[in-house]
Amino acid sequence: MASDQPSTFERSQPEGLLTLDFGTPPRAAAAAAIFAGEHPVQGVVGVDDDTAVVAAAIAERLGVRGNPPAAALAARDKHRQRELLARAGVPVPPFRLERIDRDPTLLADTLPYPCVLKPLRLAASRGVIRANGPAEFVAAFHRVAAILAEPDVAACGEPARQLLIEEFIGGPEFALEGLLVAGRLRVLAVFDKPDPLDGPFFEETIYVTPSRLPGAAVDALTATAQAAADALGLREGPLHIELRYNARGPWVIDLAARPIGGRCSAVLRFVTPASQGGGLVSLEELVIRHALGFELGSVEREPQAAGVMMIPVPGAGVLRAVQGLDAARAVPQVEDVVISVHQGQRLVPLPEGARYPGFIFARGPTARAVEGALRAAHGRLQFVLEER
Repeated sequence: MASDQPSTFERSQPEGLLTLDFGTPPRAAAAAAIFAGEHPVQGVVGVDDDTAVVAAAIAERLGVRGNPPAAALAARDKHRQRELLARAGVPVPPFRLERIDRDPTLLADTLPYPCVLKPLRLAASRGVIRANGPAEFVAAFHRVAAILAEPDVAACGEPARQLLIEEFIGGPEFALEGLLVAGRLRVLAVFDKPDPLDGPFFEETIYVTPSRLPGAAVDALTATAQAAADALGLREGPLHIELRYNARGPWVIDLAARPIGGRCSAVLRFVTPASQGGGLVSLEELVIRHALGFELGSVEREPQAAGVMMIPVPGAGVLRAVQGLDAARAVPQVEDVVISVHQGQRLVPLPEGARYPGFIFARGPTARAVEGALRAAHGRLQFVLEER
């Protein structure tokens, strides 16, 4: 396990814990190579956007499965990603790159509306704002610039001094979870996002699989995801891609060379072939098996429908209590309700915030039933906040 800050236990477990410079992937790869000389390494997996780039550099240095570093970097940077996808003919919203020191009033009259402003490096929809006209654009521009000036974001350097402006694409949104094996995309799940994501902010809530889209539409999403991976040069490992679908077909909204984020991965379980012991395995186990060079065989998602709700932030304030947990967990088909924030923690809504207060998981016979269970459980929760 490698991190960018020293672990308390690193000295007592030098064979299992390592500190790396995530900000400089080549330096991290050099340190990993020294570590591998003493403790042989058979595979490497990044767990988020930043470490996906570090993992690619390490994989190249060690000669194990991984993406080319340039491809991982392209997936990490929203503008470079857009450039490569557009050049390859993959449908993406028309876009432009602007610096945050520009005068937004001079830009406002040159844009098509509605448009969406996006930071280049942030995740979980932080800093993503829709503007329907010039006045909204100017206000959104100043708000995104303030987010990019926050110390944790400004540390990114040049990417924190720019933002992406793109046309808003209408239609429902979907997420595809896949695994690239020698460049070929193996689709693990296609998620419906039944709540509309039309702005002004884009807080994701419910993911449900299998998708209720017609088979031809799912095939179109899959083909677009494969074309996007090819355009960036991604070859190995997990792929999480967000797409819109409308009368003109699929549009790539975002792509990441990593698994689905955070605790959401618990929604996915897979049935392994009898030759590999059978039974259910997690997404993480599949990703690790692939990184180690194992043959995966015919891995299928479990027969049940499954879903997760990323509990919306109920408002700004300090959390004092969460009420209704037992009632939410008692809803039929709800598997678990996990609160990931603690009492006394400040909750910050989008677009400034980037953390959900918790997650609801459900499984059932149909996607519709799972969606209903998630909504029912959420309706029984109450977050008690103290405004300050």
